[in-house]
Amino acid sequence: MREALTAAASRRVTRPAPLRQAVYDALAELIISGSLTPGQHLVEAELAEHLGVSRQPVREALQRLQTAGWVDLRPAQGAFVHSPTEDEAAQLLGVRAVLETYSAQLAAQNAEPEDVERLWELQQDGVEALAEGDVKRLVAANTALHDFITSVAGNAVLAELIGQVGQKVRWYYTPIAKPRGKEAWNEHSRLIEAIAKGDADRAGEIMRSHTERTTDFYRRQLPAGTSQD
Repeated sequence: MREALTAAASRRVTRPAPLRQAVYDALAELIISGSLTPGQHLVEAELAEHLGVSRQPVREALQRLQTAGWVDLRPAQGAFVHSPTEDEAAQLLGVRAVLETYSAQLAAQNAEPEDVERLWELQQDGVEALAEGDVKRLVAANTALHDFITSVAGNAVLAELIGQVGQKVRWYYTPIAKPRGKEAWNEHSRLIEAIAKGDADRAGEIMRSHTERTTDFYRRQLPAGTSQD
């Protein structure tokens, strides 16, 4: 684990933020970004050293992360990064598909010319990241594009619900961002065209297909034996 933490960007916690929350957020981001991988053993002392804090806030954060589904605490073994099951992925990404389909429909109804221009800029960021093979930038660009569509949709309740699943969507997307990339960004392009035309039905259909393809792609990458009855 020490090697993974060393390779990751420094995330030493700054003191002005509430320490417990800052440690929790830092560990969650290490998991989401893939610096800490599913199934990896989490050693309190190494995490505390990496974050520049004592072991107590790390221990408390691991307990909270277990409650949130990021970490598994195993008696007599310790803490491990949770490995999502096929069922978990299907449920979360299925909810995401419903929410983002509606978001795309609303965005097509509400988008102004400047919104469409911004979508194309975000699309270009993703295409450039894909060409460079930069996974971190690729995930950030994907998140930015989807978030902006949600913003253009203009529904605060919808935005809140999408935000609730957003972190885990990013976690699931990170390992497939590169292999899924070319197809996904082509789909983004067609989606932006539909939004630009104000075609809500077409935008919704493209987004539904886009999110379903991502779900199917992710599930095919899961190791055998991760489904639950």
